[in-house]
Amino acid sequence: ACNEAAASTSEELMEKFFDEGKLSEEDMLRGLSAGIYEGSIVPVAPVSSLNGIGVRPLMYELAMYMPSPMEHTYHGINPKTKSMHIRHADMSESFTAQVFKTIADPFVGKLSYLRVISGKVTAGEPLTNARTGEVEKITKPLTVLGKKQIENDGIGAGDIGAVAKLVSAKTGDTLCDADRVVKLPAPVFPKPSLFMAVTVAKKGDEGKISSALARLMEEDPTLCYINNAETHQQVIGGLGEQHLDVVKAKLKNKFGVEIGLEAPRIAYRESIRKACQKQGRHKKQSGGHGQFGDVWIEFSPIGDTSIDFEFEDAVVGGVVPRNFIPSVEKGLRESCLHGVLAGYPVVFLKATLVDGSYHPVDSNDMAFQTAARLAYQDGIPKAKPTILEPIGLLKVTIPDANLGDIMSDISSKRRGTVLGMTAEDGMQTVEAEVPMAEMGSYTIDLRSMTQGRGSFSCKFVRYEEAPGNVQQKVIEEAKKEQEA
Repeated sequence: ACNEAAASTSEELMEKFFDEGKLSEEDMLRGLSAGIYEGSIVPVAPVSSLNGIGVRPLMYELAMYMPSPMEHTYHGINPKTKSMHIRHADMSESFTAQVFKTIADPFVGKLSYLRVISGKVTAGEPLTNARTGEVEKITKPLTVLGKKQIENDGIGAGDIGAVAKLVSAKTGDTLCDADRVVKLPAPVFPKPSLFMAVTVAKKGDEGKISSALARLMEEDPTLCYINNAETHQQVIGGLGEQHLDVVKAKLKNKFGVEIGLEAPRIAYRESIRKACQKQGRHKKQSGGHGQFGDVWIEFSPIGDTSIDFEFEDAVVGGVVPRNFIPSVEKGLRESCLHGVLAGYPVVFLKATLVDGSYHPVDSNDMAFQTAARLAYQDGIPKAKPTILEPIGLLKVTIPDANLGDIMSDISSKRRGTVLGMTAEDGMQTVEAEVPMAEMGSYTIDLRSMTQGRGSFSCKFVRYEEAPGNVQQKVIEEAKKEQEA
């Protein structure tokens, strides 16, 4: 197989292979090196670093077959002028380096690994970050050998090394001389696809989690962290179960923070399906000035799903004084944060103030806010309330052979609707709308169905009324949480 792969890189080698049946070691080296450089050959080396198996052959193959940086030209763009610049692995050229890896060390701090493209970097040299325009002061350059970090006078073209405590540099950034700024193409990282909610093992560790995850995100661009204010959960996103298990282990070993992972809550919404008019009357007398507010409000659904809440003042004759109208709206907006079915925010709701009354002494802002809440609490249950679930646009790319399994999974197991398909180079891209509640384990399931060859993206598009059985389940779960 190696002979055939090497021979396929040129007609000369192909002729030799057909004539002699095999290639000499020199021709094999030449062919494989050319194929790897062009990207037509991808070598695979089985290695166990833990047991030291296969490490020496790997190092030999890297030295023999991988293209030398001296043979390559590097193209970058000046961020301001947008002009193209070429760099070579030459010590005499202006300095250019790319951060290819970041390590978050709890003791040393941030350690940035550099691949030097051209020139040489030494301690104390000010370099410009091409992405941010900020100046980074280089500390003593380090040569890293396993766990050893050896201080060096400088790192030159074609070499790799590390520097500590760079302020703004991230993985993929280009560092260069201030007078010759050039930005090299940054690697494109896959987006997180599996999201899990964080549970804290020890009380008081909540604050540590944010700072520890921020450090880990510096070294792992495929990791994300969201503090969901609506569901009151800290959510981390990664590429799969194994990825998040590694994050858990790093949090414990590096930062002493133990966490658990569970399925995140879904941000459901509530709405109404028919119009309803109800009175809210608040009257309280407890010596001295009392409280009095009286409103009639008509609640109706909004067809335009881009509007969460709309308030209309339709009173005539001053039955509710103008200065109390904003209080009525405020009371309703606050009430809409909690629905009557499962406590989720109410959306696509129009409230029209149609009538009311007031007391010249006892009426005030708080009384009319309370009256509006009473009208809401009495009116919404009579307006056929319903639960809405978030719908996502799913784009999944899979091999042709897996198309049937994926289509069946989307429609039968995930309550999804397939919108269309496009084919390209033996792969199929399926677009579908799927409830977000059914996407929790999709990363794991897709990997299983496609033997790891499938990929997907899913983003929220709209809210849609959930089926009756789903609504019942959501309501029951909300009741259990309230009881707990």
